[in-house]
Amino acid sequence: MIKTIFETDLPVDEQFSIKKNTITNGSGKKRICIVTGTHGDELEGQFICFQLQKEILEEIDMLDGTVEVYPALNPMGIDSITRGIPNFDLDMNRIFPGNPEGTVAEQTAAAIVADLSGADLVIDIHSSNIFLREVPQARINVMTAETLVPYARHMNVNFIWVHDAATVLEATLAHSLNSRGTPTIVVELGVGMRINHYYGKNMVLGIKNLMKEMGMWKGLVDSSRIVEPILSQGDSVSFVNAPASGIFSTETHNESIVEEGDSLGQIIDPLTGAVIEDVKAPCRGYLFTIRAYPVCYEGSLLARIHRLV
Repeated sequence: MIKTIFETDLPVDEQFSIKKNTITNGSGKKRICIVTGTHGDELEGQFICFQLQKEILEEIDMLDGTVEVYPALNPMGIDSITRGIPNFDLDMNRIFPGNPEGTVAEQTAAAIVADLSGADLVIDIHSSNIFLREVPQARINVMTAETLVPYARHMNVNFIWVHDAATVLEATLAHSLNSRGTPTIVVELGVGMRINHYYGKNMVLGIKNLMKEMGMWKGLVDSSRIVEPILSQGDSVSFVNAPASGIFSTETHNESIVEEGDSLGQIIDPLTGAVIEDVKAPCRGYLFTIRAYPVCYEGSLLARIHRLV
C-alpha cells in the first residue's frame, strides 16, 4: 500500500511529495523501515528498495510483520542528481528532527521523523559520494553501539564502524530517531551516482537475514553467503590523505588486506609523465575506502584502513 507521508505545493503547479510503500503479512506486529534517497546523488538504495520488495512479494507468505520502504526522502534531489535539496541549498541529513511549524524542508523532516518513530528497526541506506568507493558497512555512534551492533552483525555488511561523529551527527535522521528510542542503523556502500548490483543484492540478503533473526521472515536465507563483519572500535582507523595534487591512479581494490608500505596508488602528472608521489599504506589493515574519483588535491582523502595487529 502506497501512502503519501508529506505533500506540499511547488511553483508552476508542481507537487512535492514523499511516499512510502507498506507490505504487511501475518501478524504485522514487528515493523522494519528501509529509508534511502536522503541525498539525491546516492542511488544504491534505489536498487535495494526495488529488489527487496520484489523478493518479499514473490514469497509474501514468508513475511510475518510489516516492511515499510521509503525510497526517496529527497525526491527532487534524485530527479536532478543533486546531493542536497535543489533550490534550497540544504543537505537534508542536517535538518532533522525538523519543525512542523518551520520551513518546507523542516516540515518535511518533522513528518519523516514522526512517521518512522516507533519502528522496531530503521535501516538508513546511503551511498558514498562520487569521490570515494566504500565496502558495505554499518556506521554506528558509540552511544548506541550496545543496541545496534547486534543487529548490524546479521546484515551481511563487511565492516561495522563504531565511532563518535562523522556520519552520525546530531542533525541527522539516525541520531534523531535513536535519541527518540527508535533504533536506526546507517548503512553506506558503493559510490555516488552509480548502482553496484552485487553490493545491492548482498544487502537485500542481509536485510532478509536480519528479518529472520527478528522473527519476521520464515523463508530460506543462504547463510553461506552471510559474511562475518570486521568490527572497528576506538581509534583504529587510519586516514590516507593526498600529499600532493594530481591524478590518483590506482589498481588497488577495497575489501583487501594491505601491508604497511604497500603501494595504494600513484599521484601522477599527465603533462610531464612524472610520478609525483607513490602513496604507501601507513599500516597493515583492512582497506574499506578507496578514492574513486581520480583528480585529487593536497589533503584529499584517498583511503581509509582499519588497522590490524
